[in-house]
Amino acid sequence: MTLIQGYLFRQIARPVLAACAALAGIGILSQSLDQLEVVVERGQSIWVMAKLTLLATPQLVSVILPIGLFVGALIVLTRLQREHELTAAFAGGMTRWQVISPAARLAMIVTLAGLFINLFVQPWSQQEARRQAFAIRTDLAALLVQEGQFVQGPGGLTVYVQEVQQNGLMQNLFIYLDNGKSVTTWDASEARFGRIAGAPVLTMEDGSMQRYGSNGVLNYLSFDHYAFDLAPYTQVSDNVRYKPADLYVSQLLNPPETQRESPGELMAELHSRIASPLYALAAMAMALAAILGGAFSRTGYAGRIAKAAGAFLTVRIVGYGLVAASAWNVWLNLFQYALPIAATALSLRLLFRALKPRRRRGLSAIEHLKARFA
Repeated sequence: MTLIQGYLFRQIARPVLAACAALAGIGILSQSLDQLEVVVERGQSIWVMAKLTLLATPQLVSVILPIGLFVGALIVLTRLQREHELTAAFAGGMTRWQVISPAARLAMIVTLAGLFINLFVQPWSQQEARRQAFAIRTDLAALLVQEGQFVQGPGGLTVYVQEVQQNGLMQNLFIYLDNGKSVTTWDASEARFGRIAGAPVLTMEDGSMQRYGSNGVLNYLSFDHYAFDLAPYTQVSDNVRYKPADLYVSQLLNPPETQRESPGELMAELHSRIASPLYALAAMAMALAAILGGAFSRTGYAGRIAKAAGAFLTVRIVGYGLVAASAWNVWLNLFQYALPIAATALSLRLLFRALKPRRRRGLSAIEHLKARFA
């Protein structure tokens, strides 16, 4: 890479990074607002909310990389063309490939980064997010306990806790259970969630139990230690279920038993993982064609940019439609690759056709006459 090419590479890379960072920031903010439910309704900490937001970031980044590349490239190419820096590069003897090679290298870097995220980072983060969400759904302390409030659970269960300490110890617990046949209440000075033989239990200390049956008899029992079985009231699955977007490539090719009922969806996801980074190449080619694909304009390139943005948006939307359609028609997976490759090839053809010197017929005839009478 020559000195001028290194300069062009830096000039293009900085706005691209800024555009990707801005879009990622907007996406992370949107994700964090969605995760507020974890804190408000599930009683989880801010750290859990931040962890879930960060785990959703890789999938978000793989989507915004082509868009950020397109936006950043348009910004810097417009500036370079307006300030005649690209014209000076051509006038200095650089060929068309030498001028656009920094942009092509950046597009290739973004493509490889997107492929790495899709194949390795995204599956790990998505599976970790599923496990974290499963842990939140099965967190009995969050489901059944809110400090200072009566919480109604399934099966006629109501729980009240006066105070919950940082180590999970609950103070002054009250439980009310009405199963339709009898009414039972428990109270304990201390309690803690735990498991016995894999089953969730609530271990109560220093309390009592009162049961009023349908026969009108009241039974009373005081205890020092009592384990209340919570299994009938959890109503959660014992296994984490993953979606096709959560699986590694090896799992998509050899899916688990729970995923084998949708082979078409798995294949569509696999080809989408590999083909989607190619849209970065199409984005850069469209940006180059929009700015360099025509004559120099002192009034700006708003019209060209609008057309390129519309074309890129259309191509990307059609790409998402192909992913959905490929789940039902396997042969459509071929078009997941053909669409971005065709968009890149068409944009490059427009770019190189515009960069070729155009010869006038009248001028050729004059030159012919001059050569004849010389």
